[in-house]
Amino acid sequence: MVAVGHTLLVIVYHVLKTTQPYRELGADYLDRTKADQLKRYFVQRLERLGLQVTVQSREETASLPT
Repeated sequence: MVAVGHTLLVIVYHVLKTTQPYRELGADYLDRTKADQLKRYFVQRLERLGLQVTVQSREETASLPT
């Protein structure tokens, strides 16, 4: 409960200091800001499981002939 209270106090402090309304960043905020780091993590994790991983963007995949 102390950690939640601390988080709320920090939010209220920043809202009052900047006089801006509170804006929720979203559940995927960290996934969006650290996308490259997240990709590396999951590739390494799959490789530790013994899988060979090749990463391609959706644009590259869409341009491949079928």
